[in-house]
Amino acid sequence: MACLLLASALLAGCGEKIEAFGGPTMGSHYSLKYLAGEGAPSPQALKAEVDGLLAEVDAQMSTWRADSDLSQFNRLPAGSCRAMPASVLELVRFGEALSGKSDGAFDLTLEPLLDLWGFGPQSRGETVPSAEQIAAVQSNVGHRHLRIEGARLCKDAAVEVDLNSVAAGYTVDRIAARLAEVGVSSYLLDVTGELRAAGRKPDGSPWRIAIEAPRDDRQVAQKVLELSGVGVSTSGDYRNYFERDGRRYSHTLDPRSGAPISHRLASVTVVDSSTLRADGLSTLLMVLGPENGYAFAEREAIAAFFVTRTDRGFATRATPAFERRFGEGERP
Repeated sequence: MACLLLASALLAGCGEKIEAFGGPTMGSHYSLKYLAGEGAPSPQALKAEVDGLLAEVDAQMSTWRADSDLSQFNRLPAGSCRAMPASVLELVRFGEALSGKSDGAFDLTLEPLLDLWGFGPQSRGETVPSAEQIAAVQSNVGHRHLRIEGARLCKDAAVEVDLNSVAAGYTVDRIAARLAEVGVSSYLLDVTGELRAAGRKPDGSPWRIAIEAPRDDRQVAQKVLELSGVGVSTSGDYRNYFERDGRRYSHTLDPRSGAPISHRLASVTVVDSSTLRADGLSTLLMVLGPENGYAFAEREAIAAFFVTRTDRGFATRATPAFERRFGEGERP
């Protein structure tokens, strides 16, 4: 569900060669730029491993293919259970914890609402549903309807799970763990806009990425970050939306209202040692909005960078944890 928008890596350096490859994944793309350590696999062999991990996640978690483990679970009626991969159960537990911590502002069971509004795989086009339609669908939304029994995921309502707000971040961490195992310690990895960097480039300079400014017309760098040993996720409302009668409807839904967010927060970027956590938290903060989201991030010591629409343009605001890492405060 998250709209994860980070601009291309800003690469510079000389000396030792930077290897690079990428390809399509999850309806978008991925890329890896890295320094091959001694004994590391060839670029062809490493690409095959990365592609294999991406294919595994897609087969388990995609809501856009009917044969995935998650799609098969979603088609089950209320009162059903199904054995699920450990990775899916891990993400459900993670989502449940975030949901509880945020009083339901984060929810992985939004699939029926996404379809209703025209943003899901089973949608029939963009539409503005009635309050009665939203209420009917919301009866089958909520982590309270899910439970894990051993290796099985169970539902007591016609719940449909959507892991798109966390799957890419999880995948980045999986690939990063494999890179460490095969001796790749310096890299910049991007999976559908979720990024992770480690080590440094051949000339000793850090990997740099640009946070994209929330513009509809063109890509502009809002801020450049130097990264090492962390993951980055950005969620925003400025690419995936539709308009009706002069009103803008974002793809980011608030589970508590069943409707798209309506506040002025345009994007939020989270930096964390776990890319999975950064992915989920960026979505959560986007739902909470500029004030409640900032308060939550400050209370939880989250390194977050907020971009908010104002009558004079955009204003940026960073949490203390972000300031300590990157030295960015509030700016109109």
